[in-house]
Formats: sequence, structure tokens, C-alpha cells
Amino acid sequence: MKIKGTEVMESSSCPSSGQQPGLCEPPGSVRVSIDDSSFIVEKTVLSENCEYFRALFQSGMRDCQQEEIHLQCVGVLGFLVMLRVLGGECPVLTGDQIVEAIECTAFLQVPALAKHLSYIVNSENCLLMYHTAATYGVWELSHSSALFIRDMYSDLKEDVHTLPNELVEYIESLLPCSYMAVCSHSPSTERLPDPQRTVCYLDEDNSEWKVLTHLPVSTSTTMAGVVVLDNKLYIVGGVHDVSKKVVEKGYCYNPAANTWSTICGSQQLRYNLTLIGHQGFLYAVGGEFNRKALSSVERYSVSEGSWGFVSSLPCPAAMVVSTIAMNRIFICLWRGQGASDIHEYVSERDQWLLVTTLTREHSYGLYMVAHEDNLYVMRNGPCDDFLLCVMDCFNLSSGQWTAMSGQYGNSKGSLLTAVVRGDSVFTLSRKVTTEYSVEDDKWRVKREMKGFGRIGSIYTFLMRLPIAPVSTVGNPVDQVQNVRDLLRFSPQRSGKL
Repeated sequence: MKIKGTEVMESSSCPSSGQQPGLCEPPGSVRVSIDDSSFIVEKTVLSENCEYFRALFQSGMRDCQQEEIHLQCVGVLGFLVMLRVLGGECPVLTGDQIVEAIECTAFLQVPALAKHLSYIVNSENCLLMYHTAATYGVWELSHSSALFIRDMYSDLKEDVHTLPNELVEYIESLLPCSYMAVCSHSPSTERLPDPQRTVCYLDEDNSEWKVLTHLPVSTSTTMAGVVVLDNKLYIVGGVHDVSKKVVEKGYCYNPAANTWSTICGSQQLRYNLTLIGHQGFLYAVGGEFNRKALSSVERYSVSEGSWGFVSSLPCPAAMVVSTIAMNRIFICLWRGQGASDIHEYVSERDQWLLVTTLTREHSYGLYMVAHEDNLYVMRNGPCDDFLLCVMDCFNLSSGQWTAMSGQYGNSKGSLLTAVVRGDSVFTLSRKVTTEYSVEDDKWRVKREMKGFGRIGSIYTFLMRLPIAPVSTVGNPVDQVQNVRDLLRFSPQRSGKL
């Protein structure tokens, strides 16, 4: 078996180094032996991705000159998983593979493997991930697993309390994700403030929407790009009014400090854009300008505070459907005649790659969310059933499409906005907020809560909120004398973030 510069074999299938040194090892490779198996791996692959091997090869010690390296503290399963991840794969793992992979990343110090493990945390493996990662000191993975458990605490509570007390206490100290929403609003003025221009969150205990913060007067969420990155809310683009004059600045809300700040707008003014947040970058994808669809894509580096163009879309498109799955960016482009293409953006190569095509009749609308290694593409029902939403599921691991059973939505509203948290999907309309549980063949209604009660397009997202409620949705601004005075921080909790 070969994995991009590696070859795995039984140790007896190749002459030992004492007989014919280097016969099976290509130049620049080394043989790694674990138990009865041998792996021939390029030294550059190991030194660039594993702190252990980097230190070994740079040490100048006799071991770094040997043609065969014996590892005692790493299992074969874990090492194989590491090689697959370093080879560009995104494998879904069994329990035994997870334990050995965590052991491998702890001993060899492989950041890429630790990140991959954090991307595949789910309700079936989160407790195993958390406990094992904490045991081996893989703190990034331990923390991300704990956050996942915190978001599903009510469903996992009984199993959580089988963990050691200190691990349970850490989970309970974390802030859960809150379901958030903001409607489309044009800029207002200081003299004529709009009390509806608010960012809201769902108080699930009381089944009602409450105000988190008010939008700055110069911010537009009409035809804007809205996304959360590193628990900060970003708003880019948008228009002032029907003239479609674009708002040039971007805005950022930090819930930990309850403050708004500005960022520079994209180089190409755009509205009806899609804003994607991923690994420290914002991506302004497509959109329109002067009523003309755009294919250009720009990337904003949060650390550097600047925009730069990256590879353009395969075709001009506005309001591009997107999601993040397995830490990978996917978009869905409607290309007519019942066909929708799903592309992945590979940042390392700055390329949009066609993944698959869905061919289905549909009348109107499109949305996409991800759960584990599945992409769920939603569309309105054909013809007169436009209020009912039908779905298809694409599994990234198998490459197979499945038509989901049933239809979603009813007279209270369709399901063309959705957010995934743990094994739940939240969607909302003016009349009802619905939580679905994600199951193999369909989404099942878990509970219904109060609707959002606002008109206009709705953006939904998740954030971790270290602050208390401001007011319930619908209360006028003049009832809140000093918004900031009503915000109470929890030092014990915020210190855990």
C-alpha cells in the first residue's frame, strides 16, 4: 500500500539493513518499524509534519543516520492513520483507530493529525476523544471535544458523569453555543434609530428570542455577507437602500467585550455576496455589483487586516450556498436544467474543484448545511409545493447521494435557513423555531419554540455568549437606558475560553 511518498510492508518482505542496506528505501526515505510492520516514508514528510522526527533528523545523533527507526510507543493503527492524514485523506475512524491516533499524535507531535481528529468529533466518539486526549495531553483535541460535549450536554449528561470529576467540571465550565439570528436591515441614523436593528439569540430555557446587541447605525445587513469566525460576528458588504449603493466598511462584533469595530471592506465592492469564515480568514465569494453577477473571490486575513484576491468561481454567481464540512469549504452552484454543482475550495492549491453534481427538479430556493461527513442540500418542493422543503444528502466519504425521506416545513414557514449544533439542526420562521434531530434517513422534529417574529431575510449562526440578556425581541430601544450596564460578564466562565 502506498500513501503519497510512503509504502507499508511486512518486515519480512524486504531485506534487512544488515543484508543489503537501502535496497527497498528510495533516496531520501527511511524505514520506520513498529511491531511486525515496516513503513518506508520520505524523510521530508516526517520532518515537515512531526516534531519528533524533525528533532531527530536535526539532532546529529547516530539514530538520525540509521536506515531503520524502531518506534516503541506508537501502534500500527495510529501510524497508518497518521500517514493517511498526511497524504491528504480525511478518514472516518473506529474507536481503536482513534485511541491509537491520539497516542501517535501525542508521542510524535503531529499537529495535522490532532486537527483532523478534532474535525471528526461526533456524538458517538466525543467522550472517547475527550478522555483519551486529556489522558495523553493532547490539549487542543481535548478542548474541542469538550466544547462539542458542552453543546450536547443535555443529551449526553448521563454518560458524561461516567468521566473523572475534573473532566466533568471542565465541560461544565465552558460556554455552550447559542442559536443566533439577525434580519436584513438598512443603515439608520442617530436621530432616527431603528429598534428592530438587533442581533438576537434564542433563550432555549424560556423558549423565546432575546436581544444581544444593537447594530451600529452605519451597518447594513441587507444583501450583506454575515458569518462567525473565531466566535466573532463579521458583516461585510450590504447596501444602503434600493439604489444598491454598497456599504464600504466591514463590521465585527466581539461578544466577550460587547464591542463593535470596523474592518476594511473588500477591494471589489459587492452585495448579495456569501461570506465564509475558515481558519483565520474571511472569504467574500461572488455577489453582485451594479446589478452584474461576480465570479471574483477575495480573502481577508484577520491577523494582517487586509484583503487579497484568490481563485475565482467557475462562473459568476450571487448568494452562493456554502458550508464547512470536515474543515473543508464547499459551495453549491445552480447551473440550470435541474443541475447543481458542488465545488470544494482547496486553499493549499487555491483551486475550486468539482466534487459532484446533483440533478433534481426544483422550483425555487437552495440551502446547504453539513453534519459530520454529510452535506445536506435543501430545495423547495416543485411547483405548488414551494413551502415544503425536500433534501438530498451527499456523503463525502462514500461519494454517494441519498434522497432524504419526507418533506420539511409547513404553513408556518419553509426550511431554507438552518444551523447545525451537535446532532441538532435549528431552523426558524416568523411563527416557529424548530429543532430537528439528525438521523440516518431523515430529520425528526425534536421540539418547537417561539418564532423569530421579524420580517425580511434572516441570517442564522452560532456563537458562545459570555454575557447576559439585554431584552426580549420587540422591546423598543428607549426602554433600554444603558445597554452596556445590563451586560454582566462571568469572569469564571470567560476565563475558560
